[in-house]
Amino acid sequence: MTIINHPKTYSPIGVFDSGYGGLTILKELVATLPQYDYLYLGDNARAPYGSRSFDTVYEYTLECVKALFDQGCELVILACNTASAKALRTIQQKDLPKIAPNKRVLGVIRPTTEIVGNYTKTKEVGIFATSGTVTSQSYVIEIEKFFPNIKVFQEACPMWVPLIENNELDGVGANYFVEKHVQQLLQQSQNIDTVVLGCTHYPLLKSLIEKHLPKNIHILTQGSIVANGLKDYLFRHPEMEARISKTKSLNFLTTDSTELFDGHASLFFGQEVKSKHQVL
Repeated sequence: MTIINHPKTYSPIGVFDSGYGGLTILKELVATLPQYDYLYLGDNARAPYGSRSFDTVYEYTLECVKALFDQGCELVILACNTASAKALRTIQQKDLPKIAPNKRVLGVIRPTTEIVGNYTKTKEVGIFATSGTVTSQSYVIEIEKFFPNIKVFQEACPMWVPLIENNELDGVGANYFVEKHVQQLLQQSQNIDTVVLGCTHYPLLKSLIEKHLPKNIHILTQGSIVANGLKDYLFRHPEMEARISKTKSLNFLTTDSTELFDGHASLFFGQEVKSKHQVL
């Protein structure tokens, strides 16, 4: 297991994703809350999670959360919609009380669903997400809690992540599959006025999605939403905030090839990345 060589006071905010998409969340966290230390872990060797079973996603996510705890993280953000949908609740309710009762794990779905009602006038919202997130019904369930009068329409986009990770953003394939899924979502309802990009990869396709969506539809990406949600969470939980180290350090771990990770990560994070290998 790789252990980051830091003083004992090192207690970064852990940020986890099955692949690269969580880097779009990390980018916004660093921009909004630059004073903290951050440790990113990508389980690239086993990505993608989107089509895997609930049990498998839960097992993989728990392993990665434990790895981040071992590195000194007191707080871990699941910067992955699939992991948030399929594993977060079980980890929070079943595992944390046993393995780390004073540590916390948060996801990206709840902060998004808490504010989506502020944007829609027609009360009809569309969700673009992976097959796993759509199947979980997590967005439907969470939005119902906060805004029971909102209708939610979901569209699974299984080809979007592979296109992004293979850097095919400008290719004919990306254009075809984005147009296809936009049209399939709009066929469900012509009254949708707000769309959530329910996968942390999807912001890289935002300009292409905008091209195919009607101009009146507002697109919500999760980075700034999650960052503002974390800022509010730390304000409301000063005991947790005090336990996070603040030296502005930024470290990256991957379960796959560091060379491969570093080459792809800059596309998502917006600057050069140097990672270390993590054995689970």
